[in-house]
Amino acid sequence: MRLINKIGLVTAVVLISGCSTIKYNTLEKVGIHKRDLLVGNVEDTRDAQKEAQEQFTDALERFGSIVNIEDTNLKKAYNRLNDEYEDSRDAAEDVSEQIGEVEDVAADLFNEWREENKAYTDAVLRRDSENKLRDTEARYKEMLRSMKQAESSMQPVLSSLYDNVLYLKHNLNAQAVGSLKTTFNELEGDIGILVERMNQSIERSNDFINQMK
Repeated sequence: MRLINKIGLVTAVVLISGCSTIKYNTLEKVGIHKRDLLVGNVEDTRDAQKEAQEQFTDALERFGSIVNIEDTNLKKAYNRLNDEYEDSRDAAEDVSEQIGEVEDVAADLFNEWREENKAYTDAVLRRDSENKLRDTEARYKEMLRSMKQAESSMQPVLSSLYDNVLYLKHNLNAQAVGSLKTTFNELEGDIGILVERMNQSIERSNDFINQMK
């Protein structure tokens, strides 16, 4: 479930307002802190990546079925492949938006944590908090790197899908389908890389969530 569904309609209005200070102050009043927001955003990104995995896999299956169709189904094939491309593009955009939200909240959280560490009067407690901050930031950076790698893997697939959709649109004939066959293996390989990187990112996200809770 997306974070915005967890915090209710009133908080959603605050989120939409675009003012970070108001947003954070309002959420803290109902017991939701930056740490909770970051965990929720990471969960949302993980879920968006899972959905993107499924969508790109569906697109590959659709592409594979199209290269074996009869001439009479070419128009329908184009429409179906175009739908898969648009759904894949939307899924990729959702992943990118979720990653952006993770980065925004993480930056605010770590900045706040660093500032609050200066307020300690007990040197032992301050050092312990500083160590925890460094460890958390290191885990976060590793997770974010994996998210970014998975995100970048979506672009070659989207470009290939778009090129083939456009080619099929302009050439609704058997020769066009034959040309698509030559790119199927390449697309299959790209989606394989994408799914593997998504799996790695999802695994690191789960680890980060478990360590933050």
